Amino acid sequence: MRRAGFLALGLSALLSSLSPAAPAAAEPAGSLVLYTSQLEEDAARTSEAFRRHYPKVTVEWIRGGTNQIMPRLRAELAAGAPRADVLLLADSLTFEGLKQEGLLRPSPEVGTGGVPAELIDTGRQYFGTKLMTTGIVMNTRAPFTPKRWSDLLRPEARGLTAMPSPSVSGAAAIHVQALAAAPGLGWEFWEKLAGAGVQPRGGNGAVMQAVASGERAFGMVVDYMPIREAAKGAPVRFIVPEDGVSAITEPAAILKSSRNPEAAIAFVTFLLSREGQELAAAQGFLPADPAVAPPAGFPDRRSLTLLPLDSARAAAESGQDLKRFSGLVGQ
Repeated sequence: MRRAGFLALGLSALLSSLSPAAPAAAEPAGSLVLYTSQLEEDAARTSEAFRRHYPKVTVEWIRGGTNQIMPRLRAELAAGAPRADVLLLADSLTFEGLKQEGLLRPSPEVGTGGVPAELIDTGRQYFGTKLMTTGIVMNTRAPFTPKRWSDLLRPEARGLTAMPSPSVSGAAAIHVQALAAAPGLGWEFWEKLAGAGVQPRGGNGAVMQAVASGERAFGMVVDYMPIREAAKGAPVRFIVPEDGVSAITEPAAILKSSRNPEAAIAFVTFLLSREGQELAAAQGFLPADPAVAPPAGFPDRRSLTLLPLDSARAAAESGQDLKRFSGLVGQ
C-alpha cells in the first residue's frame, strides 16, 4: 500500500510538472469611462498619468458637479444603460447612498497604498482619495484671529460670519453634520451661531468673495480656496481650528455594472498609490496618504484633527439634519 501511495504521489508530481503554469493576469485594456467632479484640467492630468502605466486603456472622462453627474447617472440606470465604470465625486454621503442601493462593486482587489483605513469604506466599495477640509477663513483685517469654532460666537464676530449653504455645497452639508455630532459643539453651537447672524452664501466661492472683499470678517470654507488665494496676495488667511475640521474625501468607486472592472480596479489603485497621491498634492489638494507631503501652504496631514463622521448614519439622517439647520438660519 505504501508503494502504491508513493507511485500515486510521483504520478501527481509528474502531471503537475507537465501542466501549464497559471497565466499571468492580463494587462488592463479597452475603454474606461470615468464620471468625475474634478476640474477639467485635473481630470485630464489624472487620466494621462494613469495611461502612462496602462497605455492599452482608453480613458473617457465626463466632468460635472455632483449635482450634475448624479442625475445623468440616474437617467442611465433607469434606461438600463449606465456608461460609467468609475465614479470620482466629492463626498462619501453620495457613495453611501449608492452603496445602500447595491449599485457599487465590492473591490477587495484595489490596492490602497498608504491611505488610512478610516478613509476607506469597510466593505471596500468606495475609497477616499484626498482630503478637502473645512476650516475658518479670515480677512487679515478681522478684529481677532479665531483658534476654535466657538470663537465665531464672540461678540466681535456677530454678524460677520459667512458659510456655504449646505443645500448647495456637499462639503457644507457634511460640515453641518460633523459639528452637530462633535462633543462640545453639537446643535447648540449651530443654534448660537444662527443667533449670532451667520449668513449662508451659496457655494464656497461666494464665501471666499465675501471674506476677501472685507464684507465679512470670517467664513467657513474648504481649505484649498483661501490657501490658493492667499498665495496670490488676497488678504485672507486659512485657520485650522484646534478642535478639529470636517473633511470630504473625494471617494472613487467602481459601479457594479462596469463593463471593464479590470481597468477600473487599476485606475482606483493608481489614485491611491504613491504616484497618485503625489499627483493629488501637485494639483493643490491635501493627499489622503499622510506620508505624502502636502502642497505649499497646507497644514501637515499628520497635524490635523479630523472630526469623525459616521457616513451611513449621516446619509440616513441628512434630510432631517439639513431641514433642522434651515429652520435655524431661516432659509
